[in-house]
Amino acid sequence: MVTSEYERRIAARFAGFDQDGNGYIDREDFNAAAKALLAAFDTAARSDRGQALYAGAEAFWQGMAGIADRDGDQRITREEFVNGALKRLRDNPERFAGIARPFLHAALAVAGATPDGAVGVADTARVLQVLGVDGELAGEAAAKLDTDGDGRIGEEEIVSAFARYFTVPG
Repeated sequence: MVTSEYERRIAARFAGFDQDGNGYIDREDFNAAAKALLAAFDTAARSDRGQALYAGAEAFWQGMAGIADRDGDQRITREEFVNGALKRLRDNPERFAGIARPFLHAALAVAGATPDGAVGVADTARVLQVLGVDGELAGEAAAKLDTDGDGRIGEEEIVSAFARYFTVPG
């Protein structure tokens, strides 16, 4: 049962991963996210960037399953997700960032990141929308990440913000 405010917030994040809305997170949800990003940015799955995104999605899935899939059925329930986040990530958002980094790096490349890993605010918002964040909220979130106002967001800021979103109370 979800009881604390932190648990409620983390439980709400579950829907962002459950791409097909079937009540659990599995490998297909990560593949669906990759496929949606490739379609949104008109990138072929067989391209280098497409293959890197699918590899990143698989690495992200494996990391999440290793943290949260307590019964080993290759599906993460909402309860497993909440417990995994609470027990293994709350005090270590860097671990979550490490799990998510290959996927996020590849997603940013698909979105047109420069060689230094930076991507435009609008493209960052677009990535967030494709991954299920409401359009207005995605735009606001992306704009907040552009702390120097240059219209570009670095990979480190995106990875760090992503990890905080899923692991830090508040």
